[in-house]
Amino acid sequence: MRSLRIATRKSALALWQSEHTARLLRQAHPGLAVELVPLSTRGDEVLDRSLAAIGGKGLFLKELELAMLDDRADCAVHSLKDVPMELDGPFVLPAILARADPADAFVCNAYPRLEALPHGARVGTSSLRRQSQLRALRPDLQLADLRGNVNTRLARLDAGSYDAIILACAGLQRLGLQERITARLAAPEWLPAPAQGAIAVECRSDAPQVLALFAVLDHLPTRRCVEAERAMNRALHGSCHVPVGAFAREDAHGMSLSGLVGSAELGTLVRAEAASADLTPENLGHQVAQALLANGADALLADLDL
Repeated sequence: MRSLRIATRKSALALWQSEHTARLLRQAHPGLAVELVPLSTRGDEVLDRSLAAIGGKGLFLKELELAMLDDRADCAVHSLKDVPMELDGPFVLPAILARADPADAFVCNAYPRLEALPHGARVGTSSLRRQSQLRALRPDLQLADLRGNVNTRLARLDAGSYDAIILACAGLQRLGLQERITARLAAPEWLPAPAQGAIAVECRSDAPQVLALFAVLDHLPTRRCVEAERAMNRALHGSCHVPVGAFAREDAHGMSLSGLVGSAELGTLVRAEAASADLTPENLGHQVAQALLANGADALLADLDL
């Protein structure tokens, strides 16, 4: 192939991720022309409701997938945490790039950490996963929905609409806004979304030339960890918009996986973890999911009417 078209959302973060992928492609394949095809998705357009309230899986993918089906794009670039656990139709993920910081960021202009917020402080996030962990740690806080792109959310914080907000460290770092990270909320105490911090490439399985281009960009250590996290979520019948957290790490002794399911209303957290030098990432994910269900996560998930 002499040229490649990448479908992408129009937000600054999505465009950064797509251009980053394009830059890696150009380095790996000198002479390849890469073009971005910016598109708007339902998840971008409906901003007056939380993602959980909008419902459905793949809120940030459908329009990009249609562009590939209609031959308006050859591939798409996503934040992997937004990608459904099961892809529809002919789509596959030929490359998962090296993961950035997976942690969440506590962002606040007046207080140095979550524990220092005054009683009843107003914290913005539309993520049920983040809300459940906030409720567990600080049941006194007022939790309010917060949608929009990164700069919109920061502007609302700076305007005084919130005392603090929770964002992803990776997104702030990629946009050159790392100085806005007041404190990291990190594993094992605080768990990110499954695959948070990882960028994924999606394309059609019947496009061998596209598959071949991306093979060199696939980062196996990241893929193995996020496969464990996503396998856990898949076994729970979850999506990227339910209160499920997961974080896997791998070293010379094997892989470990921590998971949680929470209730944003009650602040209840069900946790489980496992480690193995023998299990595949898929099997490790299933093991932690079964432990979560045995510990009571099934009741919390049933309340969500998944």
